[in-house]
Amino acid sequence: MLTLFGRHRDKVSTIAAISIAPRRRRIGLYWRTDPMHYIDAAGVVAFLRDLLRHLRGKIIVVWDGGSNHKGPLIRELLSQFPRLHLERLPAYAPDLNPVEMIWSYLKYGLMANFVPEDVHHVNRVVVGHMTKLRDRTALIRSLWQGSKLPFLDKNPPT
Repeated sequence: MLTLFGRHRDKVSTIAAISIAPRRRRIGLYWRTDPMHYIDAAGVVAFLRDLLRHLRGKIIVVWDGGSNHKGPLIRELLSQFPRLHLERLPAYAPDLNPVEMIWSYLKYGLMANFVPEDVHHVNRVVVGHMTKLRDRTALIRSLWQGSKLPFLDKNPPT
């Protein structure tokens, strides 16, 4: 999750997922922003429900142990959707999370010298960058390579 702060109390929280189609290894990028609040467990559940609507078959989510990634709302969602599986990354291992590479690229690359007018301006810029990035699958794959989580290649080494 990325949180960009404008003035003292203004913020844009985002959540994202990179999907890999198991057969064709096609990459997808999904995200949601909230310019007024942190994304809590209810926001995570809403995001996961969107993923379930867009993606077919079994979904394995690999994520960190953030407090918004656990609790009764998450357990209830898992009981409703047996095709959804959650795998937790080790503690303090952002280098294993490919989405962290997306956030670094956005924060320290595309938006490095960005000065927002207000929180809604930040939100528009983040959404614009994420929309463009969604179509740049080679860049997403490259950013994934920057993480220590191995990419599922069509022809894995023997």
